[in-house]
Amino acid sequence: MEWTIQELAARAGITSRTLRHYDRVGLLAPSRVGPNGYRYYDAGAVARLQRILFMRRLGMGLPAIAEVLADEVDTRDGLRAHIADLEEERDRLDRQIRSARHTLEALEAGAEPQMDVMLAGFNDHYKEEVISRWGERAFQVSNDWWHSKTLDQQRAWKRAAEDLVAAWVAAARDGVSPASEQAQSLAARHVQWLSQIPGTPTAEGDRECSIAMVKGIGDMYVDDPRFTGMYEDAAGAAFVRDALHVYARTRM
Repeated sequence: MEWTIQELAARAGITSRTLRHYDRVGLLAPSRVGPNGYRYYDAGAVARLQRILFMRRLGMGLPAIAEVLADEVDTRDGLRAHIADLEEERDRLDRQIRSARHTLEALEAGAEPQMDVMLAGFNDHYKEEVISRWGERAFQVSNDWWHSKTLDQQRAWKRAAEDLVAAWVAAARDGVSPASEQAQSLAARHVQWLSQIPGTPTAEGDRECSIAMVKGIGDMYVDDPRFTGMYEDAAGAAFVRDALHVYARTRM
């Protein structure tokens, strides 16, 4: 199937002059030129035009686009790259839409929009660490999960996390043993909390990796300065670590 230059321009939302310019600069030649001088474009040319227009929307100049296309010797490879680019753009737009919805929800509820909720992902502050421990997929899946929540759902999840921390602190103050039923009940609650986060070993059901993760998180609460104060003091963090280690060793 072929399209004339006028048909293609109309369908693509550009002008015939633009298509002629792309031909002059070596970016997109017509598939053939008829005896009457009319330019015709086949499916391969249309696929190439899709790539060009997408990259133009991203703000790329024609010389840069030409370099990208020069590396694509196979139309199918170009289409795969185009699909990947579109999916990435779709994900970016989805994040912006969710952020705008959160802002609207907050304003309609008469609340001050929270910038960390509107713009930050679930693991943004710990991206490199999450990727190094559990891989790129764990980071991306957990962030997508977080952004898929409404503002109220995000707040509820944060409140649940804060309640869990408060329960740990209270137990540490009471001086209960890490191996006690009370501490182990909190450890089970902690692991259940972790299992809600997609992409993590506890959510994926990988027992060995889950055990390593729970122990590693316990160690992190003590060893990482960013988390040592989460449970009030070093003794509280050590209590949580020890309880999680016991749970991972005996109940997972």
